[in-house]
Amino acid sequence: MTINLTRRAALGAAATLPFASAAAPVFAAGSDSKANSTIAKSFQLGDFTVTTLLDGSLPRDGAQEIFGGGASDEDFAKVSADNFISPDVAQFFFTPTLVNTGAEMVLFDTGLGQGGIQAALADAGVTPDQIDIVVLTHMHPDHIGGMTTDDAPTFPNARYITAASEYDFWAAQEAGNRVGDLVAAKVTPLAEKMTFIEDGGDVASGVTAMAAFGHTPGHMVYHLESNGQRLILTADLANHYVWSFAHPEWEVRFDMDKPAATESRRNVLGLLAADKVPMVGYHMPFPAAGYVESRGDGFRFVPVSYQMMG
Repeated sequence: MTINLTRRAALGAAATLPFASAAAPVFAAGSDSKANSTIAKSFQLGDFTVTTLLDGSLPRDGAQEIFGGGASDEDFAKVSADNFISPDVAQFFFTPTLVNTGAEMVLFDTGLGQGGIQAALADAGVTPDQIDIVVLTHMHPDHIGGMTTDDAPTFPNARYITAASEYDFWAAQEAGNRVGDLVAAKVTPLAEKMTFIEDGGDVASGVTAMAAFGHTPGHMVYHLESNGQRLILTADLANHYVWSFAHPEWEVRFDMDKPAATESRRNVLGLLAADKVPMVGYHMPFPAAGYVESRGDGFRFVPVSYQMMG
């Protein structure tokens, strides 16, 4: 399935603003940045403060079975060796993102539900009751687990936003479906506070939903723009910083519609590489921010270093 928000549409708002060089750093830490710790890292994006929050990290065996569907053993081993990582073990990172627009505090995803999100927010100087909007990029357990704590809303003053197709799919599952049951427990009780968004819909001024279906039926990525500076929150578009970039066609076990997920990866990663727009990916190595470079028939993730520290 193609990305329905066209590249022209995504660029439209920025095109009307004063010119900002694509080669210049797109956001840099400044006096408004709140966090610079091992679990919370803040950057400036125009007038927005973007803070990545490390909810947790863990290793997992069986990397090729998870990330290398369709790859030969030789090809998977070579790509791994070329990037100095084991072909057998993957390190998972779980990174919700907080965007302070100046008017609202918008949290994208809520983590595993094991207390990591509260700890990371505390390092950023934010309490859960300060969150105005919670956006669910999709409803896999590691994204909705932190919606409630001890059966009460973790973010008591927030309203919620997610794709209509995502909620409808999981809400229709019969009892016994692991994800459907978790949605029923964590999301459905808050449905009366939820807005259902479509492709191209606005979360807040400067924050726009982009359909990137495949990982789940309603998986969305989000385009941020402030003062001509842009960033895309890619959620689970690419689940590993090497394998899913080098070979977007390699199937990922967690992708529900694998051909659609591959097409979404190619479309969004291609846009990021062509326009030199930075990204934050939910499962990228913390602080989860970086750039995308075209490389052969695939891509390379270029992690943030000092260029975003200004």
